[in-house]
Formats: sequence, C-alpha cells, structure tokens
Amino acid sequence: MDQKLENILNLALETPEEEREQTESLNVGYSAESRSWELIVKYHGSLDGLREQNIVVEELIAGYAILTVPETLVDTVSETPEIEYVEKPKRFYYQQTDPDGASCFPPVTRRTPFLNGRGVLLAVLDSGITWDLEVFRKADGSTRIRYLWDQTIPWDQTIPWDQTIPWDQTIPGKQAASREQETLRNPTLPQNQIAPEETGDTGYGRTPDGFPIGTEYTEEEINRTLNSSVLERYRLIPSRDLTGHGTAVAGIAAGRSADGLYTGAAPEAELIIVKLGLPREEGFPRTTEIMRGVTYALRKARQLNMPLVINLSFGNSYGSHDGSSLLERFLDNASEIGRTVICVGSGNEGAARGHFAGNITRDGRVELAVGNYERNLNIQLWKNYSDVFRIRLQAPGGEEAELSTNIQGGKYTLELEQTRILVYLGEPLPYAVAQEIYLDMIPAEGGYINAGIWTIRLEPVVTVTGQYYLYLPAGSGIGESTGFYRATPQVTLTIPSTAAKVITVGAYDQVYDTYADFSGRGYADSTRTIGVAAAGLTKPDLVAPGVNIQAPDVYGSFTPVTGTSFAAPIVSGAAALLMEWGIVQGNDSFLYGEKVKACLRKGARPLRGEIEYPNDRVGYGKLCVADSFPEN
Repeated sequence: MDQKLENILNLALETPEEEREQTESLNVGYSAESRSWELIVKYHGSLDGLREQNIVVEELIAGYAILTVPETLVDTVSETPEIEYVEKPKRFYYQQTDPDGASCFPPVTRRTPFLNGRGVLLAVLDSGITWDLEVFRKADGSTRIRYLWDQTIPWDQTIPWDQTIPWDQTIPGKQAASREQETLRNPTLPQNQIAPEETGDTGYGRTPDGFPIGTEYTEEEINRTLNSSVLERYRLIPSRDLTGHGTAVAGIAAGRSADGLYTGAAPEAELIIVKLGLPREEGFPRTTEIMRGVTYALRKARQLNMPLVINLSFGNSYGSHDGSSLLERFLDNASEIGRTVICVGSGNEGAARGHFAGNITRDGRVELAVGNYERNLNIQLWKNYSDVFRIRLQAPGGEEAELSTNIQGGKYTLELEQTRILVYLGEPLPYAVAQEIYLDMIPAEGGYINAGIWTIRLEPVVTVTGQYYLYLPAGSGIGESTGFYRATPQVTLTIPSTAAKVITVGAYDQVYDTYADFSGRGYADSTRTIGVAAAGLTKPDLVAPGVNIQAPDVYGSFTPVTGTSFAAPIVSGAAALLMEWGIVQGNDSFLYGEKVKACLRKGARPLRGEIEYPNDRVGYGKLCVADSFPEN
C-alpha cells in the first residue's frame, strides 16, 4: 500500500480494469480512452518536474492541484517529494427530495435597511441554469448573470495543457479541442425546444482563462442574445439545465419574477453560474469539477472586487465524515480566501437507511437488506485504528467467510454464492486518522449480486473506543429496497457538508415547524472518536425551510421542491444580505467567513420538539435573518 494515496485509490489501482468497470466508485476519474487518471493532490513547491513527464498540471488554490496522469506514471506522482497526498475524484449527487416569512426576511428586505443582495456575488455550482428566464433579470430586462461557465460545452480555444497559472492570476491561452471534447459537442435546447443540428463557432463564449474545459459566457454576451428568438438564443449560447436542479437552486437564492409575486432570498445579487461536469451517463459532478468551480468563483470575485457567497447543493457518503478528505480541506482553505462564505446542504440521508453506527462491547451483528437487480454495491466500515475486530460476512444463502486482516497489501477478492467481493483493508494515512475497511460487491458472472439479507458480524479482539460506522452510497446509487436494518440517522451528513468552515444547512418543515426527517444529521460534541477534525464541531450549523419550497423550473413556471438542496440557497441568500449590509453598505467590513456563520447561529430560533441546542438534527435552530445582524 502506498501511504501517499488514499485507500480507495490504492484499491482502484490494484483492481483489474475489467473488474473496476463493474463498480460504481472505483473507476471514477479513469479514462479508458487515454488510459489516464484524473487525480487531486496536495503539494508544496513546484510541480514543473511532473509537467516535463507528460503529466497535465492544473493548479487551484492553497497548494491543491488536479493532475491528469497516464496510468503508468501514477507511481511517479506518488514518489515526487513535492506531492504530499493524492486522492481520486468521487461522484456527487444532488440533494433533491413561503420560506420568506418563516426565516424572518421581511423585516430587513421590506423595511429599513431594505436589503436585497445588491453588490454581492452569489455563485451557484450545480446542474446549470435556464439562463434566459425573467427571474434572473434586472428590472430593465438585462441579465443578472455576470458569468456562466458551462463545463460540459467544449471549445476550441483553451489554456495549453502544459501550462498552469496561480489561482489569483489569469493568462490567455489557446489550444485545439481534444478528441474527447469534440465528441461532446452538439449541445441542445431546453426540453420544450428543438435544437439545431450543429451549433458551430458562433463567436460567443471561450474557455475561461486558467482552465482546460468548458465554455464561459459573459454578461454582455447573454444580454446580446435576449432580444433574439429562443432558437437563436440557444444556438448562440447552448448551455441548458437538463434536470432543473440548478435553476431551482439559483431561483431560491436570487430569483425574482417580473410581477414581483416570486422573490428569492437575495433578488438583486449578481450571479456566477457554473454548470458542473462533463456529460456522462450518470450525469453527476465529480470532485475535480467542484474544485475547479470554486476556484473559478474565487478568481471572479477577486477580479470584480465583490464579496462572494458560494452555494453547493450536493454531496456523497464516501469518507470518514471527519473533515479529513482533500475536498473538505480544500473548502476550508477556500473559505479563508477573500471575503467569502460557502453554504452546503447537509444531504438527504437522515432517513435513507444508508448508515449504521455501533459500539462493540460484545459481538455485533449488522444486517443489510440488498434489493433485487443491484449490479454493484460498496460498503465502507470506518473504525478507530486502536480497535481490532474480527469480521465475518454472511451471504443471503448462508455461505460465509471471515475477512482476513493479514493480507499483504491489504487487498484481496473473495466469492460468496454468486457475488464477488473486492476487499480492501486500509490503514491510517498521513491525511486520515481513521481506519477504513472497504467492500465492493459485483456479480461473479454477469447478472446481479445476491439479493436478500447480508449479515456483517463484528467480534472485538482489542477494544479501546469500540466505535464503528458503516456507510452505503448516497443518492440514487442504490435501489430503494437496499439499506441497513436498524439504520442509524446520526452522522448522516453528506460530504462536503462535513467541512469545518462551511455553513452546513439542514432542512425543516416550515408548515409544522419541525425537523425534516430526511435531513442529514451530524454531531454536536466531542464524543465521536472516528477522526479528529470533527471533534467538538457542531454540524449542521442551522436549518432552513426545505419542504415544498416554490422554485422556478426550466419552463419559466414555478413548482414545489423538497430537500436540503433547496434549504441551502435560502441560507446562501441570507448570507448575501448580511454581507450587503456589512461590506457593501459599510456597516461591518469584516462580515464574511466564520463571522457570518457565527451571526447566523446567533440569530437562529428554536424549533418545535427540540430541547437542547446545538444538537445533531438542527444545530443552533432555524434561520432568522432579522435576528442575525451583529448589532442585535
């Protein structure tokens, strides 16, 4: 095992490609066409030595970079002294399952000081946006979108792959589109429109300086198209929101209808929209695309000299949930750059049966129901390295096997009935104190893994804390029938809402004034012993309305939406109002970062049924903007 590489990357590199392709997570970040890996690294010094070896280096912020590495050179990356730690990308899932009055907006938006988000940038990193809707325009009909970066639309002008730039600088560069990018051309119109056969080079858009993918459209370019027909608009700027998720999130944060009947949290905030990811079958963003989007938003805020709120409404369950992954650390670093606030939804795993936690004092038994037609299922077990367990796995038909802990390299394969199980026995790493045991289940010979009750038996050998945590994939990665019996709702926050310095937003039902049971739950004290970064942190920080929230859809109508995806932009809009009052209006030039979080916590109000605060369900309580200003 290479201790510079995270456990799941070690497993992926040691697993034959034909097996890796059958899994949901191991192959993320690998390109079979170019036989290369996209990797996230923490580094120091210069990476020029890697560039000389045909490795593409894309510098981000604070000592983080994305590398595109030929498979044969991964060992070279690991052996480079400047490389401190390496992770592979993960796949993320959108957290989708009259908040205005419930969150105390009217006292500050409809009366003095009449806040609306003016002068603040609000960046939405999501599935894109239906950019020509009236809810995203000013009173004069022009757009409030300063920049739209669609990472999925290739362009034939981009920064050279062998050239990188510091995060706070930009340089022009040109290069022909890659073969992969060319195959992705042919954008289409919104669902109710007919797309032209070819878009071609319309003279609109360019790859943003400093990034190797996508097309950036400016405020000026968007405005030039708005008087055109819909067909012409989408020929010139072919970006569209395929799911409607990003349009809803942006509308809740900063939308406003022309008649004034619909108003988002910060209706005059200016928008930066990043449509994440390259088009692929699963359609979900990866870690690397998120990190690029955050870096892009920070650069734009610096260029425009404006305070910035970043909204992230997605997450996944892979990791120890203690803030130790490179994405979590990256967001902590990003939160400290400029006048920045980052808001993240806590996820919808609270009632999803995807998590089990226990404390071994005697033999433990965990039952996992696996539904029909599952082609792949991975299970993570996180434990304290000081604890030693014997682990036995029993298939639905009764066949069982003990997981060996004395395997050289920590990786092996076993078969139970018609299911092949890739086992990886991880160790603590320089960037991760918890120990991981990772199981990836695939069919032994085509078809599906065995449906029924799988049993995991844990027998303590050496017990110090005895705590352990089991996780299944979040979101739509598994069927509805698959999940743990006696699942544990605590510590079901999705990553990256577990990052220490982001504002983690859960959801409550504003009609009944009660916690929404789907909302990801966290931790509120130091009793959790898996990992150290999370000790003593309160997560979530607070909750916002997240049930049946009215939001714009891709057709220009409005529809109710539910989930922490839609609670997070309410808090993002609230943060924009605080920053407008403090920074733009000159009342408090330091109202950003952790200070905004502290103010929102201070202003939070009690929720029905909750006795102690902060707690693992609602943090400090429900959002109240009017009570969150420092002078109150």
